[in-house]
Amino acid sequence: MPLRESLPSVPSPGLRIGEVARRTGLPVKTIRFYCDQGLLQPRGRSDAGYRLFDQENLAELTIIRALRAMDVSIPELSKILEVRRSGVCNCSLLKGSIADKMASIDQRIFELADMKDELARLLGSWQDCGGSKL
Repeated sequence: MPLRESLPSVPSPGLRIGEVARRTGLPVKTIRFYCDQGLLQPRGRSDAGYRLFDQENLAELTIIRALRAMDVSIPELSKILEVRRSGVCNCSLLKGSIADKMASIDQRIFELADMKDELARLLGSWQDCGGSKL
């Protein structure tokens, strides 16, 4: 999955958080949250104390965004990023997370279908009370 192809290059010494937000479409608050949770590690700080981000941070934000859209939890995401940063192939970990998510979705679909059937039975047996209509 080529994530870096669509990312514009980052000039040295790096990007401040506002520029990262603009490039990724994520709110600054969300990027700060990811930093605070240890998911994203800025490459340094400017002389004024601003967080500075690089190309790798942009790539990681792309991954974080995609996995969060799949409802991958923060602790799971942290594990995936740790393995990725270590340089070890994490295909099995990612495949496992995706399989678990699919099973969770299947279970939720089953529960929603049961709920829909119950509501249909309720509606089918509904007797009008004859009260006033608004």
